[in-house]
Amino acid sequence: MTKERSSFTNQLGFVLAAAGSAVGLGNIWRFPYLAAKYGGGIFLLVYIILAVTFGFALMITEIAIGRKTGLSAIEAYKALDKRFAFVGILGTIVPVIIFPYYCVIGGWVVKYFVAYLAGQGAMAAGGDYFSGFIAQAGSPVLWLAIFMVLTSLVVMCGVQKGVEKASRIMMPVLVVLAVVIVIFVLTMPGAWEGVKYYITPSFSDFSVTTVLAAMGQLFYSMSLAMGIMITYGSYMKKEDNLEKSVGQIEIFDTGIALLAGLMIVPAVFVFSGGDKEALSAGPGLMFITLPKVFDTMPFGHFVGGIFFLLVLFAALTSAISLMETIVSILQDKLHWNRITTCLVVLVGGFLIGLLSALGYSVWDNVKILGMQMLDFFDFISNSVLMPIVALFTSIFVGWILKTKVISDEVKISSKFHREKLFHVVIRYIAPVFLIAILVSSVLSAFGWIKI
Repeated sequence: MTKERSSFTNQLGFVLAAAGSAVGLGNIWRFPYLAAKYGGGIFLLVYIILAVTFGFALMITEIAIGRKTGLSAIEAYKALDKRFAFVGILGTIVPVIIFPYYCVIGGWVVKYFVAYLAGQGAMAAGGDYFSGFIAQAGSPVLWLAIFMVLTSLVVMCGVQKGVEKASRIMMPVLVVLAVVIVIFVLTMPGAWEGVKYYITPSFSDFSVTTVLAAMGQLFYSMSLAMGIMITYGSYMKKEDNLEKSVGQIEIFDTGIALLAGLMIVPAVFVFSGGDKEALSAGPGLMFITLPKVFDTMPFGHFVGGIFFLLVLFAALTSAISLMETIVSILQDKLHWNRITTCLVVLVGGFLIGLLSALGYSVWDNVKILGMQMLDFFDFISNSVLMPIVALFTSIFVGWILKTKVISDEVKISSKFHREKLFHVVIRYIAPVFLIAILVSSVLSAFGWIKI
C-alpha cells in the first residue's frame, strides 16, 4: 500500500514555502553587491527581465515535474524517462553539498544576532571580531549545531505543521522587518545619493558580464536546479494555479532582493562616503562592513539586531527547504519515517559541516583547487553542478520529453498565459544561457576572466 504524499494546505502555503526557499542569504548580501558593481539600475533592469523569462521557464518546469510525478528529484526524472535518471542524481547531490556549509553560515548569523541581543553590537563592529570568531575551533561548531537543530525541528514537524507553518510566520515578518530597516536607512543624511546610485540605470556600464552576473544571481537566488522546487512541486495540489504561483514567488524573491539593496547600498554608501569598494562581496559585507555601519547609526544597535533577525529568518527558510529536499529524497528512496530520516540528515549534515566550520581554524591549511573548504563546496555546487543540472533539464524537457508535457500539467489548474515564452526559452534560449553561465563561472573561479 502506497502512503499518501504530504501536501501544502493551499496555494498560499505553497507560495510562502517556495518563496522562503528562494529568499535566502544570497538575496541579502549578494544581490546588493552585484547591483552596485554592475551599474545599479541597469543590473536591476536586466535581472527583472531575466526573472520573468529565463527564471520563470526554469522554475515552472521544475515545479510542474514535481507536481506531475508526485516525487522528489531523484525519482521524478527516472519516472519520466529512465535515461535521464542521472539528472535527478546530480540534482540530489546539490542540496547534499549546500546544506552543511549553508548551516555553517547560518550559525554565524545566529552568533551575530545573539551578540546584538546581548548589547555587544560595538564589539561585533570591531575589525577583528569576525576573523577572530571563525578562527576558533569550538565556537563556530557550536553555532552550526544550534542553527542545524533549529532547522531540523521545523522539518521534523512535517510539510504542513513544519515547513508551511514556519514559512507562514517567517516570510511576512521578514518583509515587515525589511521595510522597517529600509525606512530607517532612508532617513539617514546622504542616503538618497545611495538610492540614486542603486536604481539609476548606467547604460555605459552594460556589458555581457552584466547579463552573466544577473543570470548567475538569478540561478543562485531562485533555488533552481537544487531539487527544491521539484520537491515542493510534489507537495502542490492539482487544483492550485501553477503559473500564478510561480509569478508570486518571483515577486517575493525579487521584491526582497530589491529591499535588501535599499537597506544595504544607501547605508554603506553613506558610511563609506560613496566608496563602492565598501560593498565587497561575500561574508565580509554582512559580518564586517554592516556591523561597522550600524555602529555609526543612531539606534544602530537596535537596527543591527533587527537586521540579523531578518537575515536569520532568510537563512532558516532556505535551510529548511534544503533539508526538506534531502529528507524527501531519502524517504522516497528508503521509505524511512520522517523523524528517523531527519535525525540521519542532521547527524550527516553536521559531520560534513565540520569541514566548513573548521576550515578557517583547525583545517585552515587544507585547500582544494586553492580554495578553503566552504568556498570549494560553494563553487562545485553553485558554479558547476547547478548549471549542469539545469542544462540537462532544459534539453530533456525541450527536446526529449517535449514542452507539451509541462504545458499540459500547468493547464490542469489554469490557462497557461506564458506558454509560448516558456516553449521558446526552454528549447532555445535556456541551453545557450546555461552553457554561458557554466563556462564563465568556471573561468572566473580560476581567475581566467573577471565577472
